[in-house]
Amino acid sequence: MPWRFFRKVRSLFIHIIEDDYAVADSLALLLEDFGHEVKCYPDAETFFEQGPPNAEDCVVVDIGLPGVTGDEVINWLRGLATPPGIMVMSGKSKTLLERSKLDLKSLTVLRKPLSMRAIAEHFGPSEATAAYP
Repeated sequence: MPWRFFRKVRSLFIHIIEDDYAVADSLALLLEDFGHEVKCYPDAETFFEQGPPNAEDCVVVDIGLPGVTGDEVINWLRGLATPPGIMVMSGKSKTLLERSKLDLKSLTVLRKPLSMRAIAEHFGPSEATAAYP
């Protein structure tokens, strides 16, 4: 189901798995301003300790995580009986992402540096997109 549908219907519980504290913190602040509940994890291992997310949740995962990689997290999430929504963040070039073994076609990819407009388009209320040029 497209994220634009979710943002109009209800708030989400969003898990952010990002090793760059500044990126995670700024994304969390914006998502909270949009009315979502957010929890940040500095790595996949910390995320796994919390147990699997609910099917109604969204997981925003950095592809370039140290240790257990973003690819591995995504494959694990896809293997759940009721997987959550998954969104990918990456600073990698489009070419490198396309070479990845991970099938990204069914996922939304947010490119770093993150733009407030891109975040608003996916997670903000309908009127928020107009506020960010």
